[in-house]
Amino acid sequence: MQLWQKNLIVCWVGMFVTGVGFSQIAPILPLYIKHLGVDNPSWVAQFSGIAFGVTFVASAVFSPIWGRLADKIGRKPMLLRASLGMAVVVFATGFSQDVWQLIVLRLLLGVITGYSVACTTLIATQTDKAHAGAALGTLATSGMAGSLLGPMIGGYIGETFGFRDVFFFTGISMLIVFVLTAVFVKESFVRQDKKTLGTREAWAIVPEKTTTLVLFVAFFMVYLAASSIEPILTLYIGELTTDTTHIALMAGLVFSASGLAMIIASPVLGKLSDKVGPHKVLVIGLVTAGLLCIPQAFVRDPWQLMIMRFLLGLVTGGLAPALNSIVKRITPASITGRMYGFTMSAGYLGFFGGAAAGGQVAAHAGVRAVFYFTGGMLLAAAILVYFKVFKKLAQQERSIP
Repeated sequence: MQLWQKNLIVCWVGMFVTGVGFSQIAPILPLYIKHLGVDNPSWVAQFSGIAFGVTFVASAVFSPIWGRLADKIGRKPMLLRASLGMAVVVFATGFSQDVWQLIVLRLLLGVITGYSVACTTLIATQTDKAHAGAALGTLATSGMAGSLLGPMIGGYIGETFGFRDVFFFTGISMLIVFVLTAVFVKESFVRQDKKTLGTREAWAIVPEKTTTLVLFVAFFMVYLAASSIEPILTLYIGELTTDTTHIALMAGLVFSASGLAMIIASPVLGKLSDKVGPHKVLVIGLVTAGLLCIPQAFVRDPWQLMIMRFLLGLVTGGLAPALNSIVKRITPASITGRMYGFTMSAGYLGFFGGAAAGGQVAAHAGVRAVFYFTGGMLLAAAILVYFKVFKKLAQQERSIP
């Protein structure tokens, strides 16, 4: 087994545990805020939004910083820093005495995160071009799998043992990830550039500046489109069924359908991108995903929506691996970590902006309009990528003898 394959296994486990931890905390945040003494429903909603969103905003700011350090001192130190830091902060969150302490700790969590950025950079830089897409596709399934199981685990722990124990469980899990990373991840890091490059200096050595900027925008648009539906999905299911007693269960099944499909599709589409080119998988995936979003506005029952979400997951499972493969292809090795930090920032901003945008579109134009908005964003991303990325990379391929 090659080094990158061994590290891929450890990173997969680490990102899976991280995915479980983050997704199991999100659903119980409003309940935890009530537990901390906030009784007014409107205040609970507002504090929940702040506590949830502040983590992503902070992560968007600090991801490039951790990416720069990964290029400077190595990826394994960043994995250890992030896993240990998250373990301590999440565990401490279980001791919060009021909502403001909770928000501060959620902010701090966003500052110190960066495990997924370091994992992506480590695997991308260690894997040869022929296997990069498959490796990144496999890695992408870890967070998805964790996100599927997280809400169920968090709900069970919260109801059985108490809300604070959810944070304790997550903190201990991240501590285990820290130990696994320290023992099993191997990296022979050789710094590509002995000089610490500033942001302007690093940008100066990026060979494909326009393409790189377009990829950042594409990351933002893909995550924005994906997260814009999540806040309104449960409301939409409520409109589609008269059985109000099982809305939560049905919502969970619909959420899981797309996640399960992405787990199935990501490794397959990753391998496909190695064969035909990630730019082709990306454009076709964006167009297909955009077209699959629109019919979801016309479904008549939750089961139809579940089928459509599953089909959408089969397509979108290849978007992030394809984007990451292109970033690896066009980025000098000395600044790969920093570029992945910027792409992750774009994704975090898109995730935060999408959740806000979806709620606003639903409030002003109706729940079904969110699917038009999402489909339009994906199709717009496809057009942008086609003219600014696809055509350039296709031309480069034709010029290679």
